Amino acid sequence: MKQTGTLYFFCGNMGAGKSTKSKQIAIDKHAVLLSEDEWLSDLYPNQINSFEDFLTFSARIKPLVRKHVQNILSVGTNVVMDFPANTKKQRKWFLDMVFDVKASHQLIYLNLTNEQCLRQLTQRRNEQPERAAFDTEAMFTYVTNFFEEPDALEGLNILELNGRE
Repeated sequence: MKQTGTLYFFCGNMGAGKSTKSKQIAIDKHAVLLSEDEWLSDLYPNQINSFEDFLTFSARIKPLVRKHVQNILSVGTNVVMDFPANTKKQRKWFLDMVFDVKASHQLIYLNLTNEQCLRQLTQRRNEQPERAAFDTEAMFTYVTNFFEEPDALEGLNILELNGRE
């Protein structure tokens, strides 16, 4: 039987460290790393000015990303996706992708408190001033309203980390 790769993807509030952890996992698992923020900024420079813009442009790239990831997994290579899996609908998209090619998956849930996330957002704004307009407490509060905690009943293989790992 042909060996497929494993898909690693992330769930956690804004500022939880999903991008940082994705880079570490990609190195640890010898995996291809795909970052939604990088794809969107390269494909749509200076066009994402609101959360609604983000959602619109994100939806545009999903069919291409899906096919690309499935091709990579199908040849036995691991993939780490720095794309949010913060709602049931988003997680279903990841699961459908892996089930179609009979690949394995792991959802890494960064379960940090709001206070931890806000501290990390403050640090990120200082380190990456280009993100300061988006990485605000108001945006954090807005985006957090959409967050749905993952549940194994969704068919997920979940690894939960609480920020001390």
